[in-house]
Amino acid sequence: MCGIAGLLLFDDSGIDSNIIQSLGDSLGDRGPDDCGFLGWSKTKPVSISRNPQTLEHSQLYLLHRRLSILDLSEAGWQPMGTTNGRYYIVFNGEIYNYLELQTQLQALGHQFQSHSDTEVLLNAYAEWGLSALKKLVGMFAFAIFDTWERTLFLARDFFGIKPLYYTYWQDGLAFASEIKALLQLPGISRRVNPQRVYDYLQSGLTDYGGETLFADIQQLPPSHFLKISLENPQKPQISRYWQIELNQTLDITFTEATTHLRHLFLESVGLHLRSDVPVGAALSGGIDSSAIVMAMRYLQGNNLQLHTFSYIASEPSLSEAKWIDIVAQAAQVIEHQVKPSPEELTTDVDKLIELQDEPFGSTSLYAQYRVFQMAKAANIKVMLDGQGADELLGGYRAYLATRLASFLRQGQWGSASQFLQRATKLPGVSQKTILLRAVGLLLPPSLQLSVRQLVKKDVVPSWLNNYWFTKHGLEPKIFRSPKSREILRAELHQAVVENSLPMLLRYEDRNSMAHSIESRVPFLTPALVNFVFSLPEEFIISNDGTSKAIFREAMRGIVPDSILNRQDKIGFATPEQNWLKIISPWVESVLNSEMAAEITALNLKQIQIDFQEVLAGKSAFDFRIWRWVNLIRWAENLAVTFEQ
Repeated sequence: MCGIAGLLLFDDSGIDSNIIQSLGDSLGDRGPDDCGFLGWSKTKPVSISRNPQTLEHSQLYLLHRRLSILDLSEAGWQPMGTTNGRYYIVFNGEIYNYLELQTQLQALGHQFQSHSDTEVLLNAYAEWGLSALKKLVGMFAFAIFDTWERTLFLARDFFGIKPLYYTYWQDGLAFASEIKALLQLPGISRRVNPQRVYDYLQSGLTDYGGETLFADIQQLPPSHFLKISLENPQKPQISRYWQIELNQTLDITFTEATTHLRHLFLESVGLHLRSDVPVGAALSGGIDSSAIVMAMRYLQGNNLQLHTFSYIASEPSLSEAKWIDIVAQAAQVIEHQVKPSPEELTTDVDKLIELQDEPFGSTSLYAQYRVFQMAKAANIKVMLDGQGADELLGGYRAYLATRLASFLRQGQWGSASQFLQRATKLPGVSQKTILLRAVGLLLPPSLQLSVRQLVKKDVVPSWLNNYWFTKHGLEPKIFRSPKSREILRAELHQAVVENSLPMLLRYEDRNSMAHSIESRVPFLTPALVNFVFSLPEEFIISNDGTSKAIFREAMRGIVPDSILNRQDKIGFATPEQNWLKIISPWVESVLNSEMAAEITALNLKQIQIDFQEVLAGKSAFDFRIWRWVNLIRWAENLAVTFEQ
């Protein structure tokens, strides 16, 4: 797990070595253990050094910041090259099946000088080229320089677990693990992307596709690669190399599927445990994190000294302390807990916004930040986490409506009625809410405006400056109803690739790397994800409304039944409304700041009125307040410009 960056200049006149150094320094938390730099130009061979001052007058620069996880020796240092000098790599991530790939490569004649997954990845690309990507089980963002073809190859993992951003600037192409590194370059534009501002403020949506909140900074989408010729760097080739299979439903019994899912999950956790440093786990008390912790103990027995790290909400209705304790006792872990306060959030919020690079949706992110901070204090460098399970297995309450919509779309009226009656008996479920959401999923766009007005969710709320968005050519999005007969499957796919998981993975990457911790997510492997998407919908959400039905059954005998039988849903929930009331003086100072007045995308007067009504209890609380504050502080911290 590391930080990477690179510059491909339009000519070989070189660049100030202090700029290269600042790029590396900005990624220091991602790789505190070591650093390395590569320089190349048409007139001289590849040069590799720990000192960028020795690489002046290059056309291509690659840099690497190392967090040592596998092969802690000098042999794992990067940039790393093949023995014939053709390929050089800088790599961020982990290839969990590197031992199996190494065996295959050795049979083909490859020899290895280290015990690192980086060398395996490099040789896999040398042997198989683009085809190597589909052989990988892991999380990755990497750049490979081919000195013979004079090409640069960038790739990002299947789900976007590891980040990779790029931009064209005044001197050429630049890429990096984080946006803040690219902002170190002179002349980089900080213009905002109006569409992304709307998506964030209206729905909290970020991180999907190839755009960012910066108009001139792109991200390489998950499961894509970018290939560029050093002779013609203005024309990159960007292509998808993998996607989830949606057109296949297996003819399989529930029992057979349960057995196979159990095998895939345990196999994935086993691979994710490979490390030369201690491994811990985030434990929320929910089914997903509990399954990971119990699987770690199941697979490694008493040989594993297992540390878990948990956030405990101060509000009893949001606390999962009793569930955490059940798992901690069953797995015999060394338990760590943190209970952050709103005052601590006020102290840390600017740091949190700075490290995230882009705005985020709620203060639950702060709870996660403190969990990783606690893990660092315990000297844990690798953590396993349950990210992705809710999106794969229908864990959020909103998916009950999509399951109901599937019944209705298929004309199964009796099943729909029975499902609705059973689902509304679950904790925190409203029949009216499920019905409205289900109907909304089935309506054509022409009728959706009326429904949105009915539930008081305007496409352009009064606190947005409609004139600003119109001036910048933005047309507010109308939700498009899924055309599939299986609406649950379509919505889960959307959550994985666009409207939920990409954001959560960015949050986790920045929060973990801010504390130099590698966070691993064993639910996200191509084999496991494709298998889940091939299952009938009733295996995911059963006919009585039970979410994650097949996974619960797959974990019987490993996870305590009391956890698997849970029907409530909490997660990393913070008492957001109470927190904002406690820190309301800080919120008001942000809303009354000079920066707030400069963000012409906002109707600031209406925002100030709305906030006072929420504080007075005259208006319902929702996450729009956090989005206002977050956008303002983000814009100020990074000197973002809203006028084009």
